[in-house]
Order: sequence, then structure tokens, then C-alpha cells
Amino acid sequence: MENGKTYEAYLKSTHRLGRIVSVISLILLVGAPFAIGAVLGTQPDLGAVARSFLSVGLVWTVSSVVEFLVYTPMLGAGGSYLAFITGNLINMKVPCAMNAKELVNAKSGTAENEVIATLSIATSALVTILVLAAGVALLVPLQPILQNPVLAPAYANVVPALFGAMAYKYYRKDPKLAVIPLAAMVILFTLVPSLTSSTSFMIIPSGALAIGLSWLKYRRETKGAAGK
Repeated sequence: MENGKTYEAYLKSTHRLGRIVSVISLILLVGAPFAIGAVLGTQPDLGAVARSFLSVGLVWTVSSVVEFLVYTPMLGAGGSYLAFITGNLINMKVPCAMNAKELVNAKSGTAENEVIATLSIATSALVTILVLAAGVALLVPLQPILQNPVLAPAYANVVPALFGAMAYKYYRKDPKLAVIPLAAMVILFTLVPSLTSSTSFMIIPSGALAIGLSWLKYRRETKGAAGK
């Protein structure tokens, strides 16, 4: 009982601190252009900003809501605040949290998962900051190597290689379930190449397809177990 009260108190303090830091981060992000404009003696064109938001903001709004609904149960309260404030969820924070969760065999929604996810995401954020700081410090000395034409093809394939490696970790858990959404998206993007610029929005139908297939598999397995 005492542990339950302690955990509830922890969650309350986490939400309070997370909301405060989220508001501060939002103010800093939105206020940065206006602060720079004040120093330089100019201000952003709010009309152009509004038109730009309408062109891309609606797609990203839907994607953001989907990411919140999908990732929050996996990351817990503390991990979610850290991940959404520091960013880079899909290719850094979420894989780190899921790997740490699997290593200790923690279950979503438990206090153990809350602690593990928060620690793993915090570690990921700190490592990212250190690597970026080192990269900025070494940017000039490494510039001849980074701009070498021999390495240019590698840079063009970094993102596909990264996402392919991460996807394999999840695909191998249930290849039969993964192959249908993957094949459907490959065919769709092949037939309609213009959709490649809306990959975030396409998470919704591909995710819905995966969820629907999982539900059908669960129903089939449940009926099979009941029949026995």
C-alpha cells in the first residue's frame, strides 16, 4: 500500500514537472524567432507563418496525435515527457526504451517500466548531446573527410539503413504479421510515388492495418484455444 502511494506521488510530481518544462520548452521554441528578430530589427511575417502551418501543420498534427497515443503507453509518464521534449523518438528514444524494457523484461504500465524507460531515454538524450557537441567541435577538422565524394553515396542511404535495421528487430518477432503491411506500403508507394513526401501521415493506415491483422490473429487464436 505504501509503495502504491509512493508511486502515485511520483507520477503526480512527474506530471507537474513535465508540464512546467513542456511549457517552458514551447515558449523557447516559439519565442526564438521573435527574439532573433528583435535583435536584428525585423520580425517574422505572421501571415506567411500561418499559411506555411496550414500546408504542413495539419499533416504533422495528425502524426503527432498518433505518436502520442502509440508511444506514451510504452514510455510511461517520465519517459514520454523526456522523449517529446528532446525529440528524435522513432529512431532514437523509442528503440532505446524498448531495448531496455526487453533486457529487464519489464511490462508496460508498471512502475518498473516507468523507471527503466525514463532512465534509458535520459541516457539517450545525454549521449546525443555529447555526440553532437563532439561533432560540432570536430566539424572543421573532419570537413575534408565528410565532403569526400567517395562517401557521398553512403550519406544518401543512412536513413534507409537506420530504419531498416530498427524495423528488422520488430519484424522478426512476427514475420507473418509484418509482411502484409510492409508489402502493402511498398506497393502503394511504388504506384503513387508522390506519397513518399507524406510518410508521417501514412503511419495511420499502415498502423491501422497492422492493428487489424493483430486483432484477427488474436481472435483466431482465442477461438482455437476455446475449441480445444
